[in-house]
Amino acid sequence: MEHFETSENAPTRLRTIPAGIWALGFVSLLMDVSSEMIHALLPIYLVTIMGASMVTVGAIEGVAEATAAITKVFSGALSDWLGKRKLLAVIGYGLAAVTKPVFPLASSVGWVMAARFVDRIGKGIRDAPRDALIADIAPPDLRGASFGLRQSLDTVGAFVGPLLAIGFMWLTSNQFRIVFWVAILPGALAVALLLVVVQEPARPAGLREVRAPLSLPELRSLGSSFWLVVCVATVFTLARFSEAFLILRAQAMGLPIVLIPLVLVVMNVIYSLAAYPAGALSDRVNRLTMLILGFLILIAADLVLARPGNLAGVALGVALWGLHLGFTQGLLATLVADTAPPELRGTAFGMFNLSGGLALLGASLLAGTLWETFGPQMTFLAGAGFTTLALLGLGLVRWHFPTLGRDQKTETEEGAMSSQSETRP
Repeated sequence: MEHFETSENAPTRLRTIPAGIWALGFVSLLMDVSSEMIHALLPIYLVTIMGASMVTVGAIEGVAEATAAITKVFSGALSDWLGKRKLLAVIGYGLAAVTKPVFPLASSVGWVMAARFVDRIGKGIRDAPRDALIADIAPPDLRGASFGLRQSLDTVGAFVGPLLAIGFMWLTSNQFRIVFWVAILPGALAVALLLVVVQEPARPAGLREVRAPLSLPELRSLGSSFWLVVCVATVFTLARFSEAFLILRAQAMGLPIVLIPLVLVVMNVIYSLAAYPAGALSDRVNRLTMLILGFLILIAADLVLARPGNLAGVALGVALWGLHLGFTQGLLATLVADTAPPELRGTAFGMFNLSGGLALLGASLLAGTLWETFGPQMTFLAGAGFTTLALLGLGLVRWHFPTLGRDQKTETEEGAMSSQSETRP
């Protein structure tokens, strides 16, 4: 039986989310504002001010993202071995914060590349322990809402940062370094908030200690349901290539260069508005049902973007792309938390992020090849095809594991009823 949340109790559920989840959400928001104020301008800064080539820009971004993906595995495993999450989250956010002054002070491309590299190491260190910490803090019946809330707040930072960058560039007559200096403040506030407000819960009594999180026996103990979720998410990630291709599609349809940042703003606004409601609803209905809807939305987005059309069509496709992110990204993380053993959550999120990062790299390379060889239509049609494969995989997961992703409230009530029946004389 599926329970749909009413508008009357939605605000109440939002208020019952633990303060630590809210704090982690605002930490993500502030750090994203700080990072995106810089990253939104960095490619242009490197090429026009520092004289870097497009190959250099691509190499910096590629190395940075690959480093983050690999680091996540080890940081997640380390958090399981230590039995502590917050320490690694503080180190990761702290590294990102201390790199920010390097960007306005950098005198060469090498310094910028080093700062970007260390910034991504920080991201790699913090992400898996932070997600495991959210799973540790959130009550089971609020897990989807908790991951959705953090994702919503994080995505607010993803569009506020570029908007602030545009505004400060206008106010300072395109003084890149001044904007980079301003970006230091929200990053420092993020670390302070994490240190002061977020409290790590005590390790549950009797929870098994993990000696070698990345050993084959421990990886096997993550369970078949977890690995099926990872497989479906990996195939799905092959369909959601870099958002850079949305920008290229909009530009090809005639969007002026000065308005190009609006593509990501529109996408992230809708993403942020959808993530929390989707997560909260997934606590009341089957999570896999919500994911299926998200996959169908991405297929619709790809088909709209594949059609020869105009800017209105591109705007619709971008909006649908943001909506699918809201319906899938937080829910996939929630399913990882649902399926992974509590003592291996850090390792689980690390493996999940690694597979997703590598798949995103492969998807972007494939999308670029298809774009150059066959045109943009084939790129988006291929995305729809991969999403269809992931949708079929999701159907198999639901068939093999009928209880996976089901209503958490229903499970809690059934468990309580079962316990009562067992204790009756």
